[in-house]
Amino acid sequence: MSAEARHRDSDGRPSALDVGSETFTRARIERILSLVVGFGCTILGAQAFLNALASEQEAPGWQPWLNIGVFAPLGIMLLACFVGRWVKTTTRIFALVYPLALLLWPAATAGQFETAAGEPWVWYLINVATSASVLAFALPLQMVWAAAMPVMYGVVRLMQLGFPSDRLILVILDVVFAIILAGVVLALGWMLRTVALDMDRTRAEAVRSYAAAAAAEAAERERIAVAALMHDSVLAALISAERAVTPRERTLAVSMAREALTRLANADQDSGEGSDEPVAPVQLAAALERAIREVGAAVPVDADIESDAPPVPGRVARALVLASVQAVSNARQHADGAGLAIAFRAHGEAVEIRVADTGPGFDPDVVPEDRLGIRGSIVARMAAVGGSAAVASGEGGTTVTLGWRGVS
Repeated sequence: MSAEARHRDSDGRPSALDVGSETFTRARIERILSLVVGFGCTILGAQAFLNALASEQEAPGWQPWLNIGVFAPLGIMLLACFVGRWVKTTTRIFALVYPLALLLWPAATAGQFETAAGEPWVWYLINVATSASVLAFALPLQMVWAAAMPVMYGVVRLMQLGFPSDRLILVILDVVFAIILAGVVLALGWMLRTVALDMDRTRAEAVRSYAAAAAAEAAERERIAVAALMHDSVLAALISAERAVTPRERTLAVSMAREALTRLANADQDSGEGSDEPVAPVQLAAALERAIREVGAAVPVDADIESDAPPVPGRVARALVLASVQAVSNARQHADGAGLAIAFRAHGEAVEIRVADTGPGFDPDVVPEDRLGIRGSIVARMAAVGGSAAVASGEGGTTVTLGWRGVS
C-alpha cells in the first residue's frame, strides 16, 4: 500500500479495505487520543478561562457573550473526551466555534488599544482548536486547521494592536510557535493511527489466513477420513465378498458389509474415529486381536503392558486398531502373510504397535498417490490423533510401527 493511501486511511474513518475487518487497536488509539487531548486542553482551557474572566481587552458588551460562546462548547468537548462519547461531534463544534470567535475579535476589541497589553485569552486556545481538529476532521482538514488557526490569530492580533511595527516580530513568533506545536500534535495523531491501522490490518489478515488454513485442514481431514473409510470398510467388504467361498467367509463378508454401510452413513459424525471414552491398554490389546481375527488373520498379539500404563483416549485407540488392521491386511495381500507378527507395547505414557512380515518388501516412495492403504489408512489416520506411523521395508520384509504418546 502506498504512503498516500495510508494517509487517507489515518483520518479517523475506516478505509474501504477495513470494511468488515477488526478495529481493536484503532478503537483504543482513538480513546487514548481523546484522553490525551482532553487533559491537555483542560490545562490550556483553564488558563484561557482565568484570563478571560479578568480580561479588559474586549468591550464590556462583548465579553460575556464571547466567554459563553467559546467556553460552553469547550466544556462540553472536554466532558465528551473524558467520557468517550460524542467526541467527534463536540470537537467539530469547538473547532468551528474558535475561528468564529477570532473573526469577531477585531470588533470585540475595537477602540481598546490602551488595554491590549499582554496575550489575549484567545491565544491560549489556538492549540486547543488545532488539537480538536485532530479528533474531528480528516487529515487534510487537520493540516488546514494547524496552519490557519495560528495565522488567523496573528492577523486579528495585529488588527487589535493597529499593526505596530515594534510588535510585528513578537506576533509572528507566536504564530510560528503555535504552528509548530499544532504540527507536533497532528504528526503524533497521524503516526499512532497509522500504526494502529497497520496492526489491525495485520491482525485481520492473520485471522483470514488462519481461517483459510483451518478450513483447508478440516477439508483435508474429512477427505482423509472418507478415503480411509472407503478403503478400510467399503473396499475391504467388497473384496471379502468377492473372495468368500465357505459359509463362514460369506457370513464374515456380510458382517463387514453391514459395518461398512453403517460407518458410511455416519461418516459425518464419526470422522474422529470413535469417542473420547478412555480405553485401558489391556482392553486395547484385546480389541486389536479381535479386529485382526475378524479380517481373517489368526495371528496372536504379543502384548507387553506395564501395570501402571494409563488408559488411551477412545479416538486414539480406534485409530491404532484400524491402522494396525490395515497393516495386517496389506501384509496378507502383498506378502501372503509370510512371517506375520504383531507386537503391542504399553510402557509409561507411550503405546506402540508393530506389524511385521517377512515378505519381499517394497519401496514406500514409489507407491502411487491414489493408493490409500498406507497414506490414508495408516499414516494420515495416526497423524489425525496426534500419533505417528513409520514404514520400513526391504528385502527382509516390512515393518509398520504405530506410536502414540500421552501428555504427562
